[in-house]
Amino acid sequence: MKEKNSQHDVSEPGHELEQLTARGASRRDVLRAVAAAGMMSVTGAGLLTASGAAFAQAKPKQGGKIRVATQSASAADTLDPAKGALATDYVRGFMFYNCLTELDSHLGAKMALATSLDTKDATVWVAKLRPGVQFHDGKSLTPADVVYSIMRHKDPATASKAKTLADQIKEVKATGPNEVTITLEGPNADLPVILATSHFQIIKDGTRDFKTAVGTGPFKVKEFSPGVRTVGVKNEKYWKPGLPHLDEIELVGIGDESARVNALLSGDVQLINAVHPRSTTQIKGAGGFSVLETKTGQYTDLIVRDEAGITGNGDFRRGMMYLQDREQMRRAIFQGYGAIGNDQPIDPTNKYYLAGLPQRTFDPDKAKFYFQKAKLGSAPLQIFASPAADGSVEMAMLLQQVAPQAGLNLQVSRVPADGYWSNHWMKHPLGFGNVNARPSADVIFTQFFKSDAPWNEANWKSPKFDQLLLQARGEPDDTKRKKIYGDMQVLVHETGGIGIPMFQSSLDAHTDKLKGLGSIPLAGLMGFMFSENVWLEA
Repeated sequence: MKEKNSQHDVSEPGHELEQLTARGASRRDVLRAVAAAGMMSVTGAGLLTASGAAFAQAKPKQGGKIRVATQSASAADTLDPAKGALATDYVRGFMFYNCLTELDSHLGAKMALATSLDTKDATVWVAKLRPGVQFHDGKSLTPADVVYSIMRHKDPATASKAKTLADQIKEVKATGPNEVTITLEGPNADLPVILATSHFQIIKDGTRDFKTAVGTGPFKVKEFSPGVRTVGVKNEKYWKPGLPHLDEIELVGIGDESARVNALLSGDVQLINAVHPRSTTQIKGAGGFSVLETKTGQYTDLIVRDEAGITGNGDFRRGMMYLQDREQMRRAIFQGYGAIGNDQPIDPTNKYYLAGLPQRTFDPDKAKFYFQKAKLGSAPLQIFASPAADGSVEMAMLLQQVAPQAGLNLQVSRVPADGYWSNHWMKHPLGFGNVNARPSADVIFTQFFKSDAPWNEANWKSPKFDQLLLQARGEPDDTKRKKIYGDMQVLVHETGGIGIPMFQSSLDAHTDKLKGLGSIPLAGLMGFMFSENVWLEA
């Protein structure tokens, strides 16, 4: 799955798609201004801001090698961008490939393999390709590579994790020696952000064998052993001048968080992700190490499915939302890291976040009122939780403790992380999910809340919501679009059946000798794109 924190981000069936929610106000404002002039254009200059955090430091040193440990590695590790489902897959992808666009520090889109992306109606988009870009084997980047890379997601045989997003794309065709035209089924002003997600990395035309990776990225594959390690060496002909800084990166997976922390503190690795908040004191106290917090839209959610039985009752679902003691969860489970949530999936860092939505509070009496209205009996109810959904076991225990105050007999079924996403997630009336941050409001709504979404966790069906989703995609006026997204947040908050008590921060830790690491709100490890930006100080 996608790996959210440490696991499958149940985003893409828990899988990824991941990155953050576009909240860069400046990007939207500029888009609106050019849209008003009749042409929307995202180009290498104007709209794009270099992501500054990484480059504000001292002059980068060249050379050296590092080992990096993420929280997941398995025999299913892949070099096929379409199949990426875990943090290691995304990191590996950004080492070896590039997208047409990439995310900046505000989740806006900046140009990468494309030098511009123009549209008049948000439906037909013309991409100009960057000249002089070479694949690792010396072949030049052509429109055919882009057409193949994007259109393969639409073929069910590819089994792409981004198929639901690619279904919005009607056709991609070469319309010039260095030009590609992308036509959508309907308008979507978020296309530049969507194309920055790792699944849409550009591969060579016709590639079907992914035992190695021949991309345009900052590193070339030296070794790829699924479930063991990946080694990349510097691409001396990388199209970004002066990058990457390092000669070599070795990527390994260490599933156990304390073992990952120990590997860092012992000097065995120089960078780790998915640090638990309780480990931060130990890391900071060791001397010579730092913790980087990235605020994200990632969340672990309480799922109350709208199906047969008591969870199909709207009053029961509403009552469950009042049993979440959000502040206690943030304090006790996440050591104060993160932001309080309000049972809708757009986080406070997102420019479309509805700040005026009244905050739902912990209120066992109100929960009891709704449970009685739902005619809840005394029979025990099972709630399924697992270490796979970060923090869900602790959340379930807190719910179990307060449930008697509301007249609910709640029993916690703790199940192993292994197999959780395939065997338990969305298979029980009451359970938990774990969703990675997405690059835009449209992506998270499309993947998790649309009536026919593959990961419609609560089995929630709202024709009004579906209609608003399509309306928002085609609305070029940012102020009007924000209002539509606000109405959608109200709908999910009121009847969606999903409890989102808080949004989690991604915590990375690294040796102080490692420089250049910044934050991209999509996820830790700089939105998985750290590889070309970091360097080692002697």
